[in-house]
Amino acid sequence: MNINVAAESTPDIAPWNDPTLSVTARVEALIDAMTLQEKIAQLYGVWVGASDQGGEVAPHQHDMREAAVDLDALLPTGLGQLTRPFGTVPVDPALGALSLARTQTRIAATSRFGIPALAHDECLAGFAAWGATAYPVPLSWGATFDPDTVRRMAAAIGRDMRAVGVHQGLAPVLDVVRDARWGRVEETIGEDPYLVGTIGTAYVQGLESAGVVATLKHFAGYSASRAGRNLAPTSMGPRERADVLLPPFEMAIREGGARSVMNAYTDTDGMPSAADEELLTGLLRDTWGFDGTVVADYFAIAFLKTLHGIAADWAGAAGAALRAGIDVELPDVKAYGVPLTEAVSDGRVPEALVDRALRRVLTQKVSLGLLDPDWNPLPEALDGSDPEALRGRIDLDGPENRALARTVAEKAVVLLSNNGTLPLERPRRIALLGPNADEPVAVLGCYSFPQHIGVRHPGTPLGIRLPTLRDTLATEFPDAEITVARGTGVDDGDLSGIREAARVARESDIALVVLGDRAGLFGGGTSGEGCDVDTLLLPGAQQQLLDTLLDLETPLVTVLLAGRPYALGRAVEESAAILQSFFPGEEGTHAIAGVISGRTNPSGRLPVSVPRGPGSQPATYLGARLAHASEVSSSDPTPAFAFGHGLSYTRFDWTDLTLLAEEAPTDGEFTLTFTVRNTGGRSGTEIVQVYLHDPVASVVQPVQRLVGYARVQLQRGEARRLRVTVPADVASFTGRDNRRVVEPGELEVRLAASSVDPRLTARVTLTGAGRHVDHTRRLHATIGQEPVDQA
Repeated sequence: MNINVAAESTPDIAPWNDPTLSVTARVEALIDAMTLQEKIAQLYGVWVGASDQGGEVAPHQHDMREAAVDLDALLPTGLGQLTRPFGTVPVDPALGALSLARTQTRIAATSRFGIPALAHDECLAGFAAWGATAYPVPLSWGATFDPDTVRRMAAAIGRDMRAVGVHQGLAPVLDVVRDARWGRVEETIGEDPYLVGTIGTAYVQGLESAGVVATLKHFAGYSASRAGRNLAPTSMGPRERADVLLPPFEMAIREGGARSVMNAYTDTDGMPSAADEELLTGLLRDTWGFDGTVVADYFAIAFLKTLHGIAADWAGAAGAALRAGIDVELPDVKAYGVPLTEAVSDGRVPEALVDRALRRVLTQKVSLGLLDPDWNPLPEALDGSDPEALRGRIDLDGPENRALARTVAEKAVVLLSNNGTLPLERPRRIALLGPNADEPVAVLGCYSFPQHIGVRHPGTPLGIRLPTLRDTLATEFPDAEITVARGTGVDDGDLSGIREAARVARESDIALVVLGDRAGLFGGGTSGEGCDVDTLLLPGAQQQLLDTLLDLETPLVTVLLAGRPYALGRAVEESAAILQSFFPGEEGTHAIAGVISGRTNPSGRLPVSVPRGPGSQPATYLGARLAHASEVSSSDPTPAFAFGHGLSYTRFDWTDLTLLAEEAPTDGEFTLTFTVRNTGGRSGTEIVQVYLHDPVASVVQPVQRLVGYARVQLQRGEARRLRVTVPADVASFTGRDNRRVVEPGELEVRLAASSVDPRLTARVTLTGAGRHVDHTRRLHATIGQEPVDQA
């Protein structure tokens, strides 16, 4: 099944199919040969089969779809994208790959130029396809503080996507958490822009290394919506936007090489991102130099008319989005079809804007090899034989994937508190309680295939193995008697089982209560897209169950399988131990069981603060002095467990701080060295965090912010000498004139185990004149490690 429509139609290869020509020459030749209808056809996707979903997986999905897609009518002029060929209905990967290859053949053969569609799919926590590995959600990636492992995971995800013919992945989410009540917190990496940027950039590098186009989302401001409500307006000034929300995107473009960006649904101060020319063209392209494609979040262009009210009709919405810089309408054709064609034809929208977007789309397709003479849509694993003989030919959840999923999950488990109860020795009787104790899908986020699509196809097998915590604890403690009592549901408010759970706990040596969320969409869960909450109380009657168990004499270990942090009330002080795991994926219960038994020494750190009270929002550490507790307000937002916090089963001492120079110019750097030693009884990993505190600045600054971190793995008694280099550039911020500036003056470099646990502090001074910097500035404090002579 080798596609070469253009080459086969004439004796000579058309210039757009000629790989000896430059990409630019091929693209320009193709644009010159295309009609207006053929040009615009490359600027939208179609979502085949979406009308059969039986439920929404995107906002207002069924409001936007007037009828099923008629491919026969569309294909003669070509097609830009195929939306979610694997993330729409359950399909065996090999059969899905064959179906996609046949569709691509049809697309290429039907139009004049033989241009295949670019196929995109979701990959937020693994490739969102039936039977594909369900990795931990991005909030768990943040908890690892480990870009290298995230990079390896993303590369594995990308290889699986390419193996079945998918070109573009809609990930990572680079939104910085501003309010944990927002349902999509599970999809984010954390509340700190540097952590989000470094982990997100690693994901981009991994995905792109496999030949898959990474799509940064949501650009920009989505996570800062009022009261954490999905799609609600965003109220923030230009400095917060520039210093908190934009840096992860800047880093992922500059260092990650991302080739696509997706707009945010929200408006900021009245300007919808989908129509924001200053953002999508002025900043993204003209300033940062981004040369990839900007794709619309699903139906975002139509929303300019229906939700934002800045366009009177579909043509107006199309013109506003195209002018702002959105190249591709997703997931279906609406505004960029007939309405845009008519608007260009009658002069309302310049054809030059169509050509501008088309140039970017075709450049990407040519770069992916889709117009090469030897392009073949059929994956290597398939040979075109009888379709049923291909079933099971492609394995998207092999042993290597599962091992990698477990590694990520293990590194992401956060031990919040421990009075010495953990690790468990050899308990004889274990009470395993709570709604998530024996629930397979409790480890999955809302963009996992089983929770995103599978729930709409009851009776369809999950496609992957999802051992419950009951299963993995039975393996971890084979000699123990494990008794399970649900107590209550995640959010049903049922109190009838709490008495039985208490009885089981009384009769046991140790009680584990497993609480948290059920992922879903648009109110179908307690966490996930459209599952926003008014308060950070545990859902349903879970707090009542927890409080009842705390009243007993049996030691209680609280385990959280959740998509966001919750206020835990008395449990903060009274639990024997608390383990936090953010939807850890298919191997997550193995990871948790390993921490409980001590097989694994926990090394996860909080990527978001855990609130002390259910209404203390926002509780992010990244706030100015008056955003924290003060005597001028009776409301105290101090978290129960702060950003960066996490315990270990061993101890680490930080000593011997040396500052090479106390002063440096505003274009220079500081270097510090210090020693970290494992003084406990077993090997473990310390997460060294570097924070910068600027006591006096020309505009209000956060009390501190993360500028670097490193995982330091040490054997018992082992020590490392760390060398930290802090460029003056990382002290920059957006000044009074809205330009980024490095100001002279005193700074504190805090070497810390968390945002509230500084171990060593160095006071330094920047000298000379203030200095403006731009997107080429240095972005990282670097941390080198050298072994210390044990003699």
